[in-house]
Amino acid sequence: MAYEMVMPKMGESIMEGTILRWLKKEGDTVKQDETVLEIATDKVDSEVPSPVAGKILKLLAKEGDVVQVGTTIALIATSDEENVVPATQIEKEIQQTVENVAKQVVIPATNSVSNQNAPQAGSNRFYSPLVLNIAQTEGISMAELDSIPGTGAEGRVTKKDILDYVQLKKQGKTNSAPKTTTQTPIVDQKPQVSTQSPATGLSKSISGNVEIIEMDRMRKMIAEHMVKSKQTSPHVTSFIEVDVTNIVQWRDKVKNTFEKREGQKLTFTPIFIEAIAKAIKDFPLINVSVEGDKIIVKKDINIGMAVAIGEYGTGGLIVPVIKNADEKSLVGLAKAVNDLAERGRKNKLTPDDLAGGTFTLTNVGTFGSLMGTPIINQPQVAILATGTIKKKPVVLETPQGDVIGIRQMMFLSLSYDHRVVDGALGGSFLKRVADYLENFDINRIA
Repeated sequence: MAYEMVMPKMGESIMEGTILRWLKKEGDTVKQDETVLEIATDKVDSEVPSPVAGKILKLLAKEGDVVQVGTTIALIATSDEENVVPATQIEKEIQQTVENVAKQVVIPATNSVSNQNAPQAGSNRFYSPLVLNIAQTEGISMAELDSIPGTGAEGRVTKKDILDYVQLKKQGKTNSAPKTTTQTPIVDQKPQVSTQSPATGLSKSISGNVEIIEMDRMRKMIAEHMVKSKQTSPHVTSFIEVDVTNIVQWRDKVKNTFEKREGQKLTFTPIFIEAIAKAIKDFPLINVSVEGDKIIVKKDINIGMAVAIGEYGTGGLIVPVIKNADEKSLVGLAKAVNDLAERGRKNKLTPDDLAGGTFTLTNVGTFGSLMGTPIINQPQVAILATGTIKKKPVVLETPQGDVIGIRQMMFLSLSYDHRVVDGALGGSFLKRVADYLENFDINRIA
């Protein structure tokens, strides 16, 4: 039988991938471990090798398709099979596999969605499994799905197209009634890309001296991820001001020696991560995720750090993860931070580098911001932002009375999911991080 090549799982929680480019076509021979295609997952592009040697019989997904993990994307005949299996049998296997894949994307109706609203097979348009799944969940019939203008390749309906349509439908701004069989074929409807609002799909006037920039793939994925996070989690943000004078003075004292000895620059980021990891141990219910009505407590402390790509972050944002951050020394954290940041800016990260995060740190002070209200990196429930460090006059308590001194001050802000993190827990955790930073040992050996 022909070997079924499936969409691989490229990391924890990654359930789909976009096919960017096929490097082989039907009829080509391929060696084992030779790259067959390029796929994109959440912010990372990856090359996928062939698990076997043989000939490409059939490509079951096209470039630009969003495919769920585990779905068959190609059929490969191994060298032995090619010699002994009749062509008619191979063709029969191809047809059977194509039919099976088609069946997989038509999901039976659940109790919350009636059979009448479930998308059914028979449309002349191609829909990815993801789009059909969303249509099924939202109760969109096939006739209604056929009426949605597509902005993808060859007029296909993308995930964004159907989510925009669902949003408009909820707002009552679209006619959700199914079209009759006399409707104009969708292929004749040319989407007005230049006059559509990317957020809502509503037509609006564009005039004056403007430049229209098409979002690249990364920016679209970031936008989608941010919107989904705000829709999923009720965000609350708490703030605290921290005296980091000891940390600044200590770093100034040891950074040159540290760099000569370790070959690594010593930034503030590993110090912040160390304090966060300690505070998570004190408040483990910050290190959780939510699945339905269940709270999943993560035993590993894997801290992601937001890395801006390009000048002023114009190249997008990526969040590599430091695994088991609580088990690393400050030297180990510094090396991990520098390695991930460098590879992130060069687009050299692997899917595993981005997987498994349980908490995220973002440094909004990099570009001079005092504080920020960061958006939670799903499926986590909290994210901490560090502002810029500035000298300020501060009232200090001494045995002789209060005095005013010049101190290095910084704001911390914690955004958290109010479904599972109340103000008491969020505030207590934030205060604990601040305590660890303020009580940093200035005599510590780097």
